[in-house]
Formats: sequence, C-alpha cells, structure tokens
Amino acid sequence: MNTRKRLLQSLLLLPLLIAPLVNAAPETPIVLWPGGAPGAVGNEPVDIPTLTPYLLTKDKMTGAAIIICPGGGYGHLADHEGRPVAEWLNTLGVTAFVLKYRLGPRYHHPAPMQDAARAIRIVRARAAEWGLDPQRIGILGFSAGGHLASTAGTHFDSGKPDAPDAIERVSSKPNLMILIYPVITMRDRTHAGSKKNLLGDQPGPELVALLSNDEQVTKDTPPTFLVHTMNDSAVPVENSLLFVSALRKAGVPFEFHLYERGPHGFGLGGKDPILATWPDRCADWLRLHSFAAP
Repeated sequence: MNTRKRLLQSLLLLPLLIAPLVNAAPETPIVLWPGGAPGAVGNEPVDIPTLTPYLLTKDKMTGAAIIICPGGGYGHLADHEGRPVAEWLNTLGVTAFVLKYRLGPRYHHPAPMQDAARAIRIVRARAAEWGLDPQRIGILGFSAGGHLASTAGTHFDSGKPDAPDAIERVSSKPNLMILIYPVITMRDRTHAGSKKNLLGDQPGPELVALLSNDEQVTKDTPPTFLVHTMNDSAVPVENSLLFVSALRKAGVPFEFHLYERGPHGFGLGGKDPILATWPDRCADWLRLHSFAAP
C-alpha cells in the first residue's frame, strides 16, 4: 500500500518536474490596432500587424522584455528569426514578443515604423499586467528587421499625453537595441530590395536621408549591440560600421561583434560554431544592462 501511495505521489509531481524543461508557448497574438491600423488598405492578415507574446512565469522572469523584428527585405518575415529567437530570450529570463509588421510592396514607410512604435507602447502600457519593468523594454531586429529596430531607436517620441487611446500616451523609445546584420543606410551601400519595399521606386532625397538611420543618431539613441560579417554579400558591412561610427560620435554605449566570414541571414548561428557564439556574447551584454538573468 505504501508503494502504491509513493507511486501515486510521484505521478502527481511529474508535471511539476517536467514544466521547467518546456519552452514557453506563444500566447494568442495581440492585434496592434483593434480598430484597424493607420493607413490600412484592406482587412486581410497582411493588413493586420500583431505582436505574439512569449511569457514566462514570475519565478523565471527578470522583468525585462524584448520585441523581435524578423528580417526579410521588408517583403516577407523570416521564420527562423522569430520564434527561435523568442525561445532563446526566454532561457535568459527575458520576456519576448515577435512582431508581425506590415510589408512592401503593399505598404511603404511609415507603416512598419508605426507598427514597431505601437508594439513598444503596448508592452510599456501593459507592463504591470505582465510583471515587466516599463524602463527595460528593448527591440531586436535582423537584416531589414534590424533597420526597423534601428528606426524605432532613432525615430521615437515620448507619447501624446492627451491622446484618447491610453497606449498612445506612453513613450515609444526602446531602452536598448540589438541589431543583427542590419540594414541601416538607404544610400549607396543599402540592400536594394529593402529600400524599394520600404520607400518605393523613386524616393525623394529627404526620405532617403530620414530613413538612413546612421544619420539620425543622437545622444538619446539607446545603447546598442551589433553583429555583422565582413563578407556579407546581401547587406554590406558598411551598414553596421556607419551606425557604430555614429554611436561613437554621439557618445552612445555600444558593443559590436564583427566576424570575418559568414553568410547573410544566419539567425542564431545555426551549425556554424563561430557564428553561434554571438547569442552568448549578447547574453553577457544583456546582463550588463540588467536585462538577462545572472
């Protein structure tokens, strides 16, 4: 009888033992604008930007959050730069959100920027609900998603205190940025596909300057972590170099990891033992900024 009792107790405890080993499942995506996004041209899924939360239990979270912007040339969203990245951040105690933003050629600027800013405002406005610190909200982007993340970090505002929508009253400024092989400039060394999808066929010089984010860096730009490879054949390394130079000039803290070799779009590094080291370096940097667990 005692044996049966012990066996029953063990079975009852089994879910509790397994639970810590299971990755946090994504929650139901949050529609950024329930009444319709500004400038929406339809009501299809591509017209409805969303934010998918990857939440943690209170005992595993640090209180920091990061919004992830997958790459894809502003024409599609790369799956390997979404959910796997959220799950990696969860292992660090960081609550993650994957942004589905509007894309070209159906949408041009400012739609993606509006989506990123709205995502940051939502996380900040609902921070108490999710057990988050509203002053520890970062943004991470790959390739064109890196351009969007750097746009969020250079084109933010403090919110509109008199806005009827409470979410629009809070700041859209991220507290830090993580830019992985990012598109930065819209000038000669840009990624042509990203530029066309974001700005259209013949953007004016003012728009090109506005969205060349190295030219928009100020002392108020948040601390930034960057990764690139020297032989990136899709997004020239000059994009990161330009941004790093601007951060240095403005006195903004940054950490930059430049690898000699590696293809574009490597995500978390995959099977490459060298490129796969960047998440650990980033984790250390996140600890430096009190985002990740010790």
